[in-house]
Amino acid sequence: MEQSRRYAKSHEWARREDDGTVTVGISAYAVEALTDLVFMQLPEVGAMVKAGESFGEIESVKAVSDLYAPVSGEVVAVNTELPGRLETLGEDPYGSGWVIRIQPADVGQLETLLDQAAYDALVGGESH
Repeated sequence: MEQSRRYAKSHEWARREDDGTVTVGISAYAVEALTDLVFMQLPEVGAMVKAGESFGEIESVKAVSDLYAPVSGEVVAVNTELPGRLETLGEDPYGSGWVIRIQPADVGQLETLLDQAAYDALVGGESH
């Protein structure tokens, strides 16, 4: 399944599901870099998001960071349990730590995102 994940340079991951939706989350690297998460703001179901634009934010004791949509489309599901259980992001960022699901306007946008090897190279050059 890992091969199907794509990554934005802003550290969100995206995975196309069998039903055509795209599940979005935050990479393990980003969760580790943020540390001590205290707050998360998520969009409502039905909200329209645009690739590269903020759809919410996550706050740690260190900083507030925007969450950016990796693809454009309509938010069709929100992980409403996540803001009350932010530790899930650290425990299972690619599973139960998913953030939103998007019905993409153009699924081809996934191809513009980084694959695993390119993302690993990106974060390998960054320091927390």
